[in-house]
Amino acid sequence: MTAIQMISRWPPTVQCAFWVIISGVFMTLQLAAVRMIVDDVSVFEIILFRGLFGALVMAPMLIRKGSILLRPNRPGLIWLCGTLAFIANVFFYLSAKHLPIADITAIHFSRPIFAAVVAAIVLGEALRGSRILAIGLGIVGATIIIRPGIIDVNIGVLYVLGLVAVQSFNPINRKLLSRSEHPDTVAVWNILTILPCGLVFTLFFWTMPTPVQLFWMALIGVMELLNQRVIARAYVQGDAMIVVGFHYTRLPIAVVVGFMFFGESPDIWIWVGALVIAAAAVILAKGENRVQGDKSP
Repeated sequence: MTAIQMISRWPPTVQCAFWVIISGVFMTLQLAAVRMIVDDVSVFEIILFRGLFGALVMAPMLIRKGSILLRPNRPGLIWLCGTLAFIANVFFYLSAKHLPIADITAIHFSRPIFAAVVAAIVLGEALRGSRILAIGLGIVGATIIIRPGIIDVNIGVLYVLGLVAVQSFNPINRKLLSRSEHPDTVAVWNILTILPCGLVFTLFFWTMPTPVQLFWMALIGVMELLNQRVIARAYVQGDAMIVVGFHYTRLPIAVVVGFMFFGESPDIWIWVGALVIAAAAVILAKGENRVQGDKSP
């Protein structure tokens, strides 16, 4: 029995939690690898080489299952996901240049709060009591972490907020794709969409990478491909809000990685703000589940 087959026997929520935690490890290690080279290589070049190395890794899979993976059922939605992923990665990698890993992770926790605001504005969904409370708490938590006026606002904070704003659209897109696409199809097309985007911008910021920089970019590409495959499986096993909720396991992972690689130690306010934002997300998730239950026959 393979590891995938063994995991498939677990309850869906346990599978979802497992895949999200593994995704958190890949994302955090990827961020650490970006930190190693981002001062000398543009983020667009990192994204381009990440896509190239990811494409090399997935080549055997495409040879075996290309007839399935290269024919998405919803190409427009899958291209939109890839384009948003490219924009999000630009913000993500730029933030790595200016902020500790734990700070990036903690501020990133505000994503479900942004998603609620996006749903209200774009989809015209009502701002019910639970959503209003969650949004208010999310703002308080983010303010505790950023502390504008008390400490200088780092430009990296703006990059993370840009990342969160872009990613707020993707949980819905991912869940829709999970109903019509194989999980690996999403991972493959994520790379196939990012590659041309990265190439266009790299032309303006090209520098010849060293062998060491190529090693780090290859590692980033492999981890991103693996991350796309595992997070797609998480969305198959759990609702979008459940997936987002499990993302809070990333803070302790980020703290460990930041300390091991860069000697970073987050201050107490990072933890306090992250807990407030997590509480907001729990309130939001419970409110959404209650509404869905009321709509059920």
